[in-house]
Amino acid sequence: MSGTSVDAIDCALTRINQQGISLLATCEHPVPEATRQRITAISHPGDNEIERMGALDRELGELFAEATLGLLEQTGRQPDEITAIGSHGQTIRHLPPSVHIPSGHGFTLQIGDPNTIAERTGITTVADFRRRDIAAGGEGAPLAPAFHAAAFAKPGVRRVILNIGGIANATLLDGNGGVLGFDTGPGNTLLDHWICRHRGSAYDRDGQWAAEGEVNTDLLEGLLTHDYFSRQGPRSTGKEAFNLAWLDERLAQLDHLPAAQQVQSTLAEFTAATIAHGILQATCDIDAVYVCGGGARNTDLMRRLYRKLAPAKLDTTAALGMDPEWVEAAAFAWLAWRSLEGLSGNVPAVTGASREVILGAVYPGRQPSPG
Repeated sequence: MSGTSVDAIDCALTRINQQGISLLATCEHPVPEATRQRITAISHPGDNEIERMGALDRELGELFAEATLGLLEQTGRQPDEITAIGSHGQTIRHLPPSVHIPSGHGFTLQIGDPNTIAERTGITTVADFRRRDIAAGGEGAPLAPAFHAAAFAKPGVRRVILNIGGIANATLLDGNGGVLGFDTGPGNTLLDHWICRHRGSAYDRDGQWAAEGEVNTDLLEGLLTHDYFSRQGPRSTGKEAFNLAWLDERLAQLDHLPAAQQVQSTLAEFTAATIAHGILQATCDIDAVYVCGGGARNTDLMRRLYRKLAPAKLDTTAALGMDPEWVEAAAFAWLAWRSLEGLSGNVPAVTGASREVILGAVYPGRQPSPG
């Protein structure tokens, strides 16, 4: 899994069967800075896009293969011991049906050539999970709720699984088999980009810079006017909607420009407020919220969420037996398993698809030599 923050490739080795999922080993594979810059550049309209995308697709395929082989070496496993690789890829565009674009055809696009991964590793690779859901009329996101239900649902207990990656998404488990989910809006993306611009850091460790600042009320009110927060029903979003260019536009509308640290604190409050609003708008009847993703490490953000979601309990998925850092990587391993088993992976009530569909295309690994 490589998310919108492009900080690293998360790899999880899992054992999956009808009884459940076990997380056996993990590793974080670095993304070279030059590659990260190429991903950032291709994620916005520009010149010579097709050629640049084609080359980067291959480059990321090689990088994902390296990450896989690195995890196998770390664990002493051989490629022929692995049933399949589930590769989410790197999202470079997410413009789903809820976003009105001139062509009228919503789409999502992830790169990281699965042919290259399968050839380099020799392991069957399942990839391109999101586009079949969009073909069935869905948003193509979020896809984690089906996994959250399989891994974390408990009869009679009302839980929310909250993934705070670059974009935040929430899964509501009603304790009776019902599953709802949606993207709440920004997670770490604005926080990471703002601190990178002003302090050269990849992220705000523990949310310390934001915690020491003050919220600018005028900026917060302006951020909350984004039309995404008025949408109802299945919805998803991405960095196309929430990015520094959009933030700069909002800052330009203010009478007085806040200090950089004030902006960081306001962005943290904005993230917490939109997460809490999304969850409480969907249901006020929850027992606990369990956080996964990089945001689970942000102490300041967790404090803000605790205050806004009380009296519901707030914890991380570690309390449910899975390290919050690796839930999303495990989810795409699980989706690959579902695909190979001929089982659906989407939740139509979440994505808005017309039906349950099998997600992902299968790229066979190298066949064993005869004899």
